[in-house]
This record gives sequence, structure tokens and C-alpha cells, in this order.
Amino acid sequence: MTAPSPGDSLQPERLRRRPPPREAAPMSTDAHPPAGPDTAPGPDTAPETAPETAASAGYRAVFAVREFRAVFAAHLLSLLGVILSEIALSVLVYRLTGSPLMSALAFAVGFLPYLLSGTLLASVADRYPARRVLVTCDLLCAAAAAAMVLPGTGVGTLLALRCAIAAVAPVFAGTRAATLGDILGSGDLFVLGRSLLRIVSQSTLIAGYGAGGVLLAFLSPRAALTTTALTFLASAAILRLGTRRRPARHHAQERGAALLRASLSGARQLLGHRRIRLLMLLSWVPPLFSVAPEALVAPYTDSIGAGTVALGVLMCALPVGTIAGEVFAGSALSPATRARIVAPLAATALLPYLLYVLHPGVPLALVALVVCGLGSAYTLGLDRWFVDAVPEELRGRAMTLLQAGLMTLQGVGMAAAGAAAEFVPVQYVVAGAGALGTVCTVCLLAGLRRAEGRTKEWDRTDRDVTTG
Repeated sequence: MTAPSPGDSLQPERLRRRPPPREAAPMSTDAHPPAGPDTAPGPDTAPETAPETAASAGYRAVFAVREFRAVFAAHLLSLLGVILSEIALSVLVYRLTGSPLMSALAFAVGFLPYLLSGTLLASVADRYPARRVLVTCDLLCAAAAAAMVLPGTGVGTLLALRCAIAAVAPVFAGTRAATLGDILGSGDLFVLGRSLLRIVSQSTLIAGYGAGGVLLAFLSPRAALTTTALTFLASAAILRLGTRRRPARHHAQERGAALLRASLSGARQLLGHRRIRLLMLLSWVPPLFSVAPEALVAPYTDSIGAGTVALGVLMCALPVGTIAGEVFAGSALSPATRARIVAPLAATALLPYLLYVLHPGVPLALVALVVCGLGSAYTLGLDRWFVDAVPEELRGRAMTLLQAGLMTLQGVGMAAAGAAAEFVPVQYVVAGAGALGTVCTVCLLAGLRRAEGRTKEWDRTDRDVTTG
């Protein structure tokens, strides 16, 4: 038997082997008696159904769950609030300072706290009831947005408040993702629920910035920030009234541990387990490279002599492809098929960027970006693998760390692409991102395949010892 790596051998057995997941049927709160004030049924109490039932119903089965509809509506409102705050704050800072750099910083500071807060505060998602965490996060964001509205708020304070909203974001996103497992179960409905939240995020980004610009034609930036505070308050109200209170995932004795120690311990457990670590990296690495064309869209359109309309079209291309790919995979493919396409799609999704070597015009660049977006449909199968691999008691921390790493590395990818473009023509930077990203992804897939083979070998050995 091949010896386990040091990172694997030190982890609890439950991190290595988990029982096969059960599919949770769509459950409307109308069809079941209400839960008590302090507890609610989790996925283990949901009635089982055949996997093909959920698959055939697709996204309709997810929307049939009342609590998910509340989470979906709250997500849409809070997302609109974040987008509007980014636009309004950027305009406000520029009017106060007249500095393009300070205006850009109003956007950039949104990336900075992700890794820090997502790592150090990750255990919040597991040590407190999920509904309380989500509502508190929304209220904190509403308070920060309201403070921005005050006339005497200076630029430094405005940027600090923007950082505060960004610091809350990974905890909120991780807790929400973890509570989807409670609402929808850890099977295919969870995968489709996550997919829907990503779809609405991409769609809102496409429409939100345009709508925000129109809104600022009629409102001052500070008035727009008032609207942001109201969206966060509305999100908090929907989550408070539309979801059940569930107990914290931590056992009582674990909740006594210090917050930072529990967060770092969870991160060490997750990253120390080979399969979970590889699944996280597989969620992070392709987006790290896929953001290169978006980061360089302005200099690229200038290099081919295209105007601002072309710039806007190219900015929308990748999100449009992503939405189309997720909708097709979620509605037309079975869970087994989605699992089978993870490796081939992940390995080839970035290859269309190699077309940039030809310095293509807008039509061919548009095709490359849309096809790359379509390839991101592999994330549905990857989500299922990830939630199956993570123990229930670590799910909140796992989802928080996953989101924090994703946002941080996307910011790193944008900065790295911009830095490379200072020395190399833009088209070669994008093509290089596609080539390097493909190599890294293939290496991760090979490592994941070896880790799966090792786990099967352990399982066979354990059975032999038990029956011997």
C-alpha cells in the first residue's frame, strides 16, 4: 500500500472517508409542520428521493423550496447593494479628490480584506446559528453604507467603510453557501442552488453597472448610497423572516475555543487534506487566469482600434458564456453527466485564449471569451465533489475559505495581467494566461486522480483488515 502523505495522515478519518451522500427532495415549508424556535430539520431529516427526480425537475425543484426563494431574493438585493455602493463610492471619491487613482482605489479596496477576513473569521460560519450570522452581516453592511452617507465623512473613512463591507462579504458568502446544504441537502439540489446564485451574480454584474450609472444620473452619490443601505436592510429582513433558525454546527465544547484559533485550525484541517486542497485549488486556479482578458480589455480594444462599444461587448462576453454554460448544465444534464465533464471542461476551458496570439478583431475575440465562459459549466460537478468531501462540521469554514480564496486570486490575476502587459503585448499576455492556466489545471486534475486512487486503496485495505 502506498503510504499516505503527511498532510493526509494527520487528519481525522472523517476527512478521508464519508458515506455516500443522500439526495434531498425539494421541501416546501407548507408541506411540513413548522420547526421549533431554536432548531430546524437539516438535510438528514429531509425525505429522500431518487437522484433522477431532482435532476429532471432541474432548477424548478430548487425554487420549489420556500427557504431557498428567500435566500435567492436576499442574495439579489445584497448584490445590487454592493454593486451600487461600488459605483457611487467611486464617483463620490473622484468628486471629493479629483484623483483617478483614488477613484480606482475605491474599487480595489473591495478585494483587499477577502483573504484576511475569510481566513481569520471563517469559523464564524460554524460556531453561530447561520441565520443570525447572515442577518448580522447584512446589518453591518447597512450601517457601513449609512455612515458613508453622512456629509462629513472623509475619503479615508469612506475607503475604510468600503473595506468593512468587503471584510464581511466572505463570511456572509460562506455562511450562505453552507446553509444551502441545510435547506437543500448536500445532493444535486445543493449544486443547482449554488449554480443559481452564480447565475444571478453574473447577470446582475452585466445589468447592475449599467443600471447604477443610470441611477446616478438622477441621484447624488450619497443618495445612491442611501439606497444601498436600504437594500441591505431589506435583505436582512427577508433572511430573518424567510428562513428557519438552525443551531450552530460546532458542538458546545468547540464553541468555547477562540475565534481566530478555531478559524485557523479549520483552515489547516481543510488545506491539510489532499483531496479537499486539490478541489479548492481546482476552484481557484482557472478563474485566476480567466480574468486576464477582462483586466486588459481597455488596452486590447485600443490596440485593435475598436471603440467603447466594443469594449462593453467584450466585457459582457465572458459572463454571458458563463451564464449559458451553467444554465445548460444545470437544466439539461444529469448529475452523473455533470461529474463526467468536470475534467475535460476544466482542462480545455482556457484554450480559446490561445486565439489571442493572432491579435484577433472583436468578432473572434468575442467567440473566444464566450466559449471560455461556456467551459465554466464544470463548476457544477466540482461543487458536488467538494460538498461531498467536506465534513458537515467544517462546511461553513470550507465555504468561507473557498470564497475568500476565489476573490483574492481573481484580484491577483487582474493585477498580474496588468503588470505583465507593461512588458509584453496585451494579446500575448492573454494567450500566455490561457496556456499557463491550462497546464496548471491539468496538473491539478492529475493530482486529484492520484488522490482518488490512493483513497480507494486505503478503503480496500481497511475492508481487508476488517474482514481478515
